[in-house]
Amino acid sequence: MGGVLAATAVRPSPDDPLAGLGVGDHPEPAPRPGWTTVTVRAASLNHHDVFSLRGVGLPAERMPMVLGTDAAGVTDDGREVVVHAVVGGPDGRGVDADEPRSLLSERYDGTLAERVAVPAWNLVDKPAGLSFVEAACLPTAWLTAYRALFVAGGARPGQRVLVQGAGGGFATAATVLGAAAGLEVTVTGRDPDRRERARALGAAAAVEPGARVPRVDLVLESVGRATWRHSLRTVRPGGTVVVVGLTTGEPEAPELTRVFFQEIRVVGSTMGTRADLEDLLRLCVRAGVRPVVDAVLPLAQAREGLARLVEGRQFGKVVLEP
Repeated sequence: MGGVLAATAVRPSPDDPLAGLGVGDHPEPAPRPGWTTVTVRAASLNHHDVFSLRGVGLPAERMPMVLGTDAAGVTDDGREVVVHAVVGGPDGRGVDADEPRSLLSERYDGTLAERVAVPAWNLVDKPAGLSFVEAACLPTAWLTAYRALFVAGGARPGQRVLVQGAGGGFATAATVLGAAAGLEVTVTGRDPDRRERARALGAAAAVEPGARVPRVDLVLESVGRATWRHSLRTVRPGGTVVVVGLTTGEPEAPELTRVFFQEIRVVGSTMGTRADLEDLLRLCVRAGVRPVVDAVLPLAQAREGLARLVEGRQFGKVVLEP
């Protein structure tokens, strides 16, 4: 059986994630009933890949593991597709009924390879109006932002939204999608250049972390400890905080007194369903929304692309092309 070029986590490396990265030959995906092999045309990077290299959620006994959750490509019969990255769970098909929910690259090889095998249920038709690079940006960060805004957050046109942290894939997605839907989006960020770029994407305001802003209806919280107090003090009484991640760790003080006294809804949201991905793709085509792409690199330069995430140099999505 032949091999494919792939970027893999070869060993956990908590302090220096790139030290655990391997870029080279990997076995071709093996045939599996109910699964389909996709020739990858583009795959985008996420902080999930960096966490995997650190060994978070990916123990050493599952390595080497091909990284990556996002991809767009072509099936062997010529169908152009976008890959939904969630395998199993209540929304899963084509796997055992009791298959636990996981993302590609956690239990099964991911998308940072020339070819990837996924359950046939996980494939969604790529709209002709989106390039492979654009489509490959959507299944994780953009899908997470879509669901956090409109499903978990229930955002409606005219409402105010605070997005904690400017520049990453999730924050740029939430800014662009929110602006397209008629929301008044405020973004926080430490870097003045990133704040200015967020305004150019449609943010009504971009401020330093912790800055006082008018009360908002909805907060999208992906940072955690560093911004949690600000999130609870900025959302209006009866408003909603949607938690999608904790890049700086668990909050030291959850401030539950404020949560119940002001009747603040705290909602968790992870990724999105296959139907959510289809809705997101339609929205992008009909509204002319396109992902923000920071850089497009060859798969062979995966180390350089991941370094941009590790060092926080990216604004938008980093995409690899096999």
